[in-house]
Amino acid sequence: MSDPNKPGSEDYSDHEFWLKVKQFAKKAGREVIDNALCLYYAAQRPDTPKWAKTVIFGALAYFIAPLDAIPDLTPFVGFTDDLGALAAALAMVSIYVDDDVEKQAADKSAAWFD
Repeated sequence: MSDPNKPGSEDYSDHEFWLKVKQFAKKAGREVIDNALCLYYAAQRPDTPKWAKTVIFGALAYFIAPLDAIPDLTPFVGFTDDLGALAAALAMVSIYVDDDVEKQAADKSAAWFD
């Protein structure tokens, strides 16, 4: 279900995001999950502008989409397209990924990988 307060969120939901992260964290790998979490927490910042949130929620929607360019269950390459989409979005909105966002993402990621 989309949230009208989240621009670009027509195909995004927090519930589906966390479900995907929990189910596929180990399979996707730390780099994919770290990028997704940085984007997620950057979008939660009140000072992140609407255009940046649109980019973020678009990339996160692609990440949680059940069908994408390379199916996530494909061995070795299943998450490469997700990583590319997340990394591109992260590069576009990197100014909104501050130390607090990075710490939140690292703390959450550590729960699955450390």
